[in-house]
Amino acid sequence: MTRYFVVIALVLAGCSSAPAAKATTIPARTPTPTLFITTSAPTPSPTATPPPFRYVAIGASDSVGVGATDPRLGSWPARVAARLPAGVDYVNLGVSGSLAAQASLEQVPTAVSLRPQLVTIWLAVNDLNANVSPADYSTGLRKVVAPLVSLTDARVFIGNVPDLRTVPAYAGTDQAALLARINAYNAAIAAVAASFPTSPGQVIVVDLFTGSGPLVSTMTVSADGFHPSDAGYALIADRFTAAIAAAGIVLR
Repeated sequence: MTRYFVVIALVLAGCSSAPAAKATTIPARTPTPTLFITTSAPTPSPTATPPPFRYVAIGASDSVGVGATDPRLGSWPARVAARLPAGVDYVNLGVSGSLAAQASLEQVPTAVSLRPQLVTIWLAVNDLNANVSPADYSTGLRKVVAPLVSLTDARVFIGNVPDLRTVPAYAGTDQAALLARINAYNAAIAAVAASFPTSPGQVIVVDLFTGSGPLVSTMTVSADGFHPSDAGYALIADRFTAAIAAAGIVLR
């Protein structure tokens, strides 16, 4: 990709939540989150002709890149953006600690106003850690996805929940109960995506769960025991880019 500009965005409260069963040190949410924009030209004004293609990432601390050596370049959305053709605009709206319901209010309006052609969403683990019920999570996620479907022409890719049982931060949890919660969340994500039949292929689930357990190691989890490392972010980006390519979006 080309140049990176950092724009200070909304001032938001809250922090990433570690699983209740085990006290884990997780980097606190930055009071003033950052918005990363990559483009081959200055960001167009609201009255200018929109760029031919724009990618917007919606998410939480993983979208920000917490745990990466260089969050600006090492987050999984940045890695996805690096695979898109040169000249594509990339806007990262991720906010550390965000829940799905919060993102629907804080990130989605901006995303819609940017008129993207590609949107990625990964909002689940914070909700799961906060013991948000699958039903309430589903409602929050739907409020994220629905405006993108109805108000933009974007292809929307939603990541589900990986197998967290081997992530160090969850070592003290009831593993069977954790898996049941993960499965319930992933069923909710699949149901939300399938509930937009008028736009077949517009909302696609990215499977981060299948086969993910054995991939978790000290190489793929950062020093905090919770967020991905550079290697972990690379694996997540690979799954998103595979789904994006399979949907017919050109990568390089």
